[in-house]
Amino acid sequence: MPMSPAELRFLINRTTGLFHRGLASLRTRGLRASWHRVLKQFHRVPASARPALYLPDSRPFAPFAVPHSNAPRASIIIPVFNQAEHTLVCLRALAEHPPAACVEVIVVDDGSSDDTTRLLPQLDGLRFHRRDANGGFIAACNTGAAVARGEMLVFLNNDTVPQPGWLDALLDTFDTHPDSGLVGAQLLYPDGRLQEAGAAIRADGSAEKLGRNEHVDSPLHAFVKRVDYCSAAAIAIPAGLFHTVGGFDPHYAPAFYEDTDLGMQVRRAGRQVRVQPAARVVHVEGVTTGVDTRTGIKQYQVRNQSRFAERWQDALSAHPPADALPASLSDHRYDGMVLVIDALTPQPDRDSGSLRCINLMRMLLQENMGVVFVPASLGWDGDYTRALQQLGVEAWYSPFARSLPDWLRTHGPRFGTVIVSRHYVLGEVLPLLRRFAPQARVVFDTVDLHYLRELRGARMQGSAALLKAAERTRRSELDLINRSDVTLVVSEVERALLAQDAPHARVEVLSNLHELADPGAPFEQRRDIMFVGGFRHPPNVDGVLWFATQVWPRIHAAEPGIVFHCIGGDVPPEISALSAQPGIRVHGHVPDIGPFLSGVRLSVAPLRFGAGVKGKVNLGMAHGQPVVATSCAVEGMHLRDGEDVLVADTPEPFAQAVLRAYRDPDLWSRMAAGGRENVARHFSLEAARAVVRRLLPGQGPAADA
Repeated sequence: MPMSPAELRFLINRTTGLFHRGLASLRTRGLRASWHRVLKQFHRVPASARPALYLPDSRPFAPFAVPHSNAPRASIIIPVFNQAEHTLVCLRALAEHPPAACVEVIVVDDGSSDDTTRLLPQLDGLRFHRRDANGGFIAACNTGAAVARGEMLVFLNNDTVPQPGWLDALLDTFDTHPDSGLVGAQLLYPDGRLQEAGAAIRADGSAEKLGRNEHVDSPLHAFVKRVDYCSAAAIAIPAGLFHTVGGFDPHYAPAFYEDTDLGMQVRRAGRQVRVQPAARVVHVEGVTTGVDTRTGIKQYQVRNQSRFAERWQDALSAHPPADALPASLSDHRYDGMVLVIDALTPQPDRDSGSLRCINLMRMLLQENMGVVFVPASLGWDGDYTRALQQLGVEAWYSPFARSLPDWLRTHGPRFGTVIVSRHYVLGEVLPLLRRFAPQARVVFDTVDLHYLRELRGARMQGSAALLKAAERTRRSELDLINRSDVTLVVSEVERALLAQDAPHARVEVLSNLHELADPGAPFEQRRDIMFVGGFRHPPNVDGVLWFATQVWPRIHAAEPGIVFHCIGGDVPPEISALSAQPGIRVHGHVPDIGPFLSGVRLSVAPLRFGAGVKGKVNLGMAHGQPVVATSCAVEGMHLRDGEDVLVADTPEPFAQAVLRAYRDPDLWSRMAAGGRENVARHFSLEAARAVVRRLLPGQGPAADA
């Protein structure tokens, strides 16, 4: 098919525009930074690795309906100037995949002379507003905002194709990240390459689109992250905030740098600017404004950079210089960067250690820190990885991270603190951290003291081989504790032990981290007993077998109507076989145990050996569910026997304790209240906040480490 004159002119303008922008970059950024930009510009992601995109079929015009509500939560504002065909494609995308949220769609016609004024008024539900005269992009957007009725304003270019679910993802971000003031979509080229995942501003006021030409799932850009600004091609902002900061500033009329300035104004108002990768919008870049900064409306980009830099020169002093090539251009949006390394991606619905890790990262984010997570396995874990990204964590995995040495060589200089969980992980990465991140404070998160747990298990079983293995673990773990800058343990019991075994180590207690849940149903509406815990953990296997064979028969004989619910993943055959016993149900992994926690009357923690603080005890108590446990299971948890918990270590007393708590509503209520108070006092995020702050550079007594 022959190339049209318009297409030829576009290619000529793009080529000459790139050439002149390259010369300007050489003058302002230098050769190294400019060459880096050239490589990024021409980088290509293989077609096989690009996402499948929704693109409406090309068809002759026929009237259709767009989403419409008389009480919209969001007003989608689309400024247009000619380009009717592009506008219809955008509107057809909204019509064919309407959002779940109630919306209105407003098209602001900025003086078009093509078919726009004839075709668009035929669309059912569309609010079509024609300006008296052409005023440019800024004027058109502000006009749309003035007539909008939604509590949220969503600005959308007419040369875009919103992908299914884009708007709901944008709006949900304001709920999951309440300090957000502006959220932008991930912009894609029509061939599936990443066009922009937010944007950065350098100290000279120049702007750089983040992720250009990279893979849309690149971990550096595929999480909900803070950025300097987002292109107004697809952004959402609360209407009240937009009007408070003055909207798009006419100082930059007719266009360019108005969205950059808006990002700065949003932060000045105390809110954050974020990009939401789950909101994907295809953007045909350059259709409305061209690409050559020497001619047409695009020339205002150069003029407005100077205006912008002059206005914000004090704030821009903290931004990366024009010639800087950091691994991430958005790190300066945080007070510091923290790297978290664990063996695997946390799975908080499967084990308490994962829940603690997730809540630790949540607290770091609340302390204005940027958080990066790398599993030592470099595995991609589907929804678990995506959950981290939606939390605001930069989560890496293969093939984007080819190996830990390779990844740390590039990213190590970013971090002021590195937190590594489990001794066998730290043993592998500590030399790499000292080599590639020598400036970082290394925090060893023991999760629990492995050697203590192994020694107790070996002694209980009377195994010489297990004792020998436990001693090897002890030597390894203590060596790493002494070589780390700070060590985290989960209880005062373990800190006291390390005061003897590693007297020169800096040790902090950071226990389990829980948020109080709804207390659930009252005593009368609850029934049955439950255990929750993953069965890759040997103490859980031993404890459930002991309870099922030694304790449960006594309970079942006294109360045959009670059911024992055994919940936890990685069920071994000996646990699965317990289902053959009367009254025992082995559920395996249950993705949502909320109904059990709110409806089962009692939880048991029958552990006979182990170390650390038991998440299963905290979890039940946080949900208002009393717990009967062994003394090992409640070690270091500040609990009062008979008030917050019932404790027993042999079969008959344990069975009697369960029956007593199960039958006595006054005791049950007292234990439920005491357990929740204990969690709030000792195991809540607020209780741990001071310790977390001491892990960060320049704060607390650990600052000298």
